[in-house]
Amino acid sequence: MVSPLDRALRALDGLSVGDAFGERFGNGGAMRVAPLGAWFAGDLDRCAEEARASAEVTHAHEEGMAGAVAIAVAAAILVEEPAISASALLDATAARTPRGYTREGIEAARRLPAETGMVDAAVALGNGSGVSAPDTVPLCLFVAAHVRDDYREAMWRTVSALGDRDTTCAIVGGLLAAAGTPLPEEWLSRREPLDHISAGITSMR
Repeated sequence: MVSPLDRALRALDGLSVGDAFGERFGNGGAMRVAPLGAWFAGDLDRCAEEARASAEVTHAHEEGMAGAVAIAVAAAILVEEPAISASALLDATAARTPRGYTREGIEAARRLPAETGMVDAAVALGNGSGVSAPDTVPLCLFVAAHVRDDYREAMWRTVSALGDRDTTCAIVGGLLAAAGTPLPEEWLSRREPLDHISAGITSMR
């Protein structure tokens, strides 16, 4: 008997990724890619290539992949240069992001003054409400570029922009982690214990 999974896989046989999953330009590729960027720190060409490939599986539209490239590249840069200036980070990220709306948004973020309030920043750059990379990535890069030494403040600023807050906070949090920004001790103390999960993973090795 052919299982439902087998039938689904056979239906995809021969299709391109775009045909199989749709050319989505959402922000999911960018949301999950910061660790990949950190892994490939030191090789920005490879970083961009791998980020594009990681997004293509679910977000095959050029903008969906561009958003992943931008966040991965920014994370890779922050691993190598955690104290890089905001303008240099945004310039270097934009330079390696494929041309399109996402890159234009990053260039707009570069032009915003550091003291721009989050409501104004969201109006100018988006806040994820459109659930697209161009509407999400620029704001996240703006926050991470300018509030890199205070994890709590970065999260509050990101949340205050409203919109798709779980996504924007995940992206900003990933970038700050790449920069080595420590989490507040109070937050760490309130985490759910994960010892049983770690033990289970260890026993599987």
